[in-house]
Amino acid sequence: MYKQWSPDFSSDAKLMWKQSESSLQPNGEKTSPISVILVSSGSRGNKLLFRYPFQKVSENTSSAASKQRSPYVLNTSGDSTEDQDGDSRFSDIILATILATKSDMCGKKFELKIDNVRFVGHPTLLQLPHSIQVSKTDPSPKRELPTMILFSVVFALRANADASVINCMHNLSRRIAIALQHEERRCQYLTREAKLMLAVQDEVTTMTENGTPQSPFRQILPKCKLARDLKEAYDSLCTTGVVRLHINNWLEVSFCLPHKIHRVGGKHIPPEALERSLKAIRPYHALLLLDSEKALLAQLPLDCSPALVRLIKTCSAVKNLQQLAQDADLALLQVFQIAAHLVYWGKAIIIYPLCENNVYMLSPHANICIYSPLADEFALQFPGHDLPSMLAKFSLPVSLSEFRNPLDAPVHEAQLIQMVVWMLQHRLLFQIHTYVYLMVPPTEEEPGLREEEPPIVTRVTGRSLSTPSALSFGSPTSSDDMTLTSPSMENSSAELQTGGDSPLNKRMTETLLASLTEHERQAILRVPAAQNPEDLRLFARLLHSFRGHHHLEEIMYNENMRRSQLKTLFDKFRSVLVITNHEDPIISLFQSPPE
Repeated sequence: MYKQWSPDFSSDAKLMWKQSESSLQPNGEKTSPISVILVSSGSRGNKLLFRYPFQKVSENTSSAASKQRSPYVLNTSGDSTEDQDGDSRFSDIILATILATKSDMCGKKFELKIDNVRFVGHPTLLQLPHSIQVSKTDPSPKRELPTMILFSVVFALRANADASVINCMHNLSRRIAIALQHEERRCQYLTREAKLMLAVQDEVTTMTENGTPQSPFRQILPKCKLARDLKEAYDSLCTTGVVRLHINNWLEVSFCLPHKIHRVGGKHIPPEALERSLKAIRPYHALLLLDSEKALLAQLPLDCSPALVRLIKTCSAVKNLQQLAQDADLALLQVFQIAAHLVYWGKAIIIYPLCENNVYMLSPHANICIYSPLADEFALQFPGHDLPSMLAKFSLPVSLSEFRNPLDAPVHEAQLIQMVVWMLQHRLLFQIHTYVYLMVPPTEEEPGLREEEPPIVTRVTGRSLSTPSALSFGSPTSSDDMTLTSPSMENSSAELQTGGDSPLNKRMTETLLASLTEHERQAILRVPAAQNPEDLRLFARLLHSFRGHHHLEEIMYNENMRRSQLKTLFDKFRSVLVITNHEDPIISLFQSPPE
């Protein structure tokens, strides 16, 4: 039906965002790393070059003890020596030994669990181990002997960390390693930084033997750019979840921990669920930016993709992705990719375009406190309106058309749209869609009696299937007569136009009905509307959509039909159809927390 695609988070639409300064809700300890460690292996053996947070060496610690034992403290603060997760302590020598792996393990995921600590990294090979011996036979006196064979940026996590968090930390370790490997081959950046770190460690060790114990890693920070980058990465992971580094002031490494960014109702959205939802985006969906256009553009790097800028400037809550692609002069697949980037980085969510037929309801996880910060923000954004009163209007499912007053000025309608958009951005509302189920009466019941009964309609809104009047709410294509062309259904309209009870049409209808049981087929054929070949053929063509997996708007797109046509057909076959309303599973992920 559509061209399948997957969100490519490394496409030309560069979304290397600046680190957000907004404060986030407190997150569980399981999503934050305990420490970041840089180890290397080379001609001088295994070395622990840097780690953060570093411990504060106590003043009464002997020089011999501080030299032989440097406890690895499980905490999230830089200076505290309190072990919050047990009594597991590792010296620098032990950490260097267990984390600096063999060369045959390079380029693979490294994961090691010891007691209540889990180490995750991506060992990276700089050169083959035998290259040192080969270089010794090199007659050229200008060639410098290599000293580092491999290195690894390791994140220490709690042993009970979620598997998705572990995978994300490995991804970040791999990205940093690739950047360091590139800079090492280009200008020996890692070698210079490693020599500086080791020199400071030797200097501090000498000072410790002659005086007060000191932490060498504290002295490394102001002198080493790589150490400051690792500290910045750790601090960002523990706060915003967004990491943005410039390795050697040259290569940009950007990363976001989705567990810190994607949170609804106090619960985080699993990355796997987020990816599944992004893969299910359809052209009839819309992109809702969570920040203003000006704020988003200010966060973009100077060399960002022009397509991204155009999409942000063109984006609107009343435009579906297909319209957005046309207005921004971009390919639809490229719009999907950019939209996936924006959603993954927490800058946007997926919704259905705002129109008069949309039915919204108050989220059960919404903060309805009168004096909440959201209420104050809403009052500042919309003077003369208060958030609790506005949310009260959505205590029961209600369509936006019920808010429209023909006597109101257009500015009131525009303000209503803005308020609904604001509430959607803050996850205070969720949308309800209409789904259709084929459900024929039992065999023992008389079909004639059911045809006389009222429509079998289970609508949480309590409204009938009668077609509402077309209003110009938001986008012109969002009215009742919306016709959104589906690429795979270009011949659907032509098929509907071909009238007549030809043998070909009869065979097509019989083929479509053949998938049903005999009881279902006979119940459908007993419906008075089934005597009309056109109605029966249309009903048979839509049978695959009457299993509760496709909502009304999706059927409109897939079959290139108008809302009024579908509702008329539902009314004609009401004795064998059940109408119900619930959330769209694709976008409900962004509106209510997963169970």
